Amino acid sequence: MLLAIDVGNTNTMFAVVDNGEIVHRWRISTQASRTSDEYMVWLTQLMEIDGVDRHKVHRVVISTVVPTTLFNLERMARRGFGIDPLVVTKDLDLGVGIEVAHPEQVGMDRLVNCVAVGDRHEGDFIIIDFGTATTFDIFVGNAYTGGIIAPGINLSAEALYVAAAQLPRVAVAPPKGGKAKGFDTVSAMQSGIFFGYLAMIEGLVARLKAEAAGPMKVLATGGLAVLFEPYTSVIDVVDVDLTVRGLTIIDERNRL
Repeated sequence: MLLAIDVGNTNTMFAVVDNGEIVHRWRISTQASRTSDEYMVWLTQLMEIDGVDRHKVHRVVISTVVPTTLFNLERMARRGFGIDPLVVTKDLDLGVGIEVAHPEQVGMDRLVNCVAVGDRHEGDFIIIDFGTATTFDIFVGNAYTGGIIAPGINLSAEALYVAAAQLPRVAVAPPKGGKAKGFDTVSAMQSGIFFGYLAMIEGLVARLKAEAAGPMKVLATGGLAVLFEPYTSVIDVVDVDLTVRGLTIIDERNRL
């Protein structure tokens, strides 16, 4: 079995992949100060609860956008599983091109997503990843060719709550009834956050498609993808496990 670890700015995903199938997923908040022992205690307890034999894990692959987490995750893999993990970098065989001015600045999560799309889908794509930031990645001709980085919706909602003394903290969700016009403070905020963000997504997708040389499909990933998909026609495909699929493919390509 493969243990795939995807470190984002807010959360870290641990997924167990067995013969290409994702069989278990666990999340923990990303903290640079978390020790290898803390990771191991947390992970082994969850594995035991879910009936996963950690001794059947024979490979570990790690992708991180928070470099300070890497040392302790590598240490956990070696001490807890007896495995030297594969750390995803641009020097590996990714199977996709990187056609931007500064390839070294591209987050590994964006490239991992492109790897999964290139392996599973045909054609050119706009990949929307709803995370701490919302990213729009342009995948054309089997290469990452650029994109957009916008503040994530949770960041936007939290900023509104922090900056406005009389506004409450609200959940990211469409207002009851699905109407744009709010009838109280909470529904007005939910409408502005949800439909405002949806309008941004649709507007940016329209601009990207207008700039494209040919037709493009839109694939959405990240935890909030399923929240937005029913309210817009611009999303063609939702795959919340896209990054883990990409990590699995990279591991297969780079293991002897």
